[in-house]
Amino acid sequence: MSKARLSVSSWSLHKSLGSPAFYGVGEAIPIENHNRGRLSLLELPQAVADFGISTLELVHFHLPSRDAAYLADLKAALSDANVELFSLLIDDGDIVHSANGERDTAWIEGWLEVAAKLGSKSARVIAGKQPPTPETLSLSISRLGELAAKAEASGLRLMTENWFETTSTVEAVTEVMERLRGRVGLCLDFGNWKGADKYERFEHVVKYAESCHTKAFFSEGVIDKEDYERCLTLTQKANFSGPHTLIFDSPEPSDWEGLEVERTIVQRYL
Repeated sequence: MSKARLSVSSWSLHKSLGSPAFYGVGEAIPIENHNRGRLSLLELPQAVADFGISTLELVHFHLPSRDAAYLADLKAALSDANVELFSLLIDDGDIVHSANGERDTAWIEGWLEVAAKLGSKSARVIAGKQPPTPETLSLSISRLGELAAKAEASGLRLMTENWFETTSTVEAVTEVMERLRGRVGLCLDFGNWKGADKYERFEHVVKYAESCHTKAFFSEGVIDKEDYERCLTLTQKANFSGPHTLIFDSPEPSDWEGLEVERTIVQRYL
């Protein structure tokens, strides 16, 4: 059985990377917005290794190029730093959109090819951005199955997340996971569900989690430790054995400082 371990997302270091602009379906890469930070993406694997973490997730829009030569350089940088690329996070696309669903599914397929070229273990996609009606869920499940087949053929594990409308409820996540019969994994994000029933909802779906986006909330630089520890306790009780990918997304403290605060807490739950 694999052991829970620390990971980090490139999103957590968005500021260190120079805050490159988002680009999505049908949009050209805004090259002028890349390589303006303290780190380039090619330097990120070694920086993460120097921080003491050896597993990384990349958001798709941090890539300044999809050219084969650049992808080879990035794969080599990961290898040289001895950092595992666990997942490419494909952060756009609405596979259940009535007009654009087929287009967006094809766009995601292109990113699965990128993930495979980088040597990633998995790729995380959005299950849909429309309300979880029976019809929408059936279409989401069908297209996730198609994407899973494409991913499997490239040696990738397809993942989705409790994110956006289609998987915004316990019932929707459960239906997607159960009907796909293990062909798609779940990335459970600590920060996507809120409200008084947040922990009760987590308890129902944490059993499906193969990775966690282990995000803490900060207010004026101070972590909400109680919320973070309650989420971590639920993963521990469920015998979670995947990567805890640290997600830091606050104005303060700095990105590396915020990650250190999160890491200090998460280490006790590994």
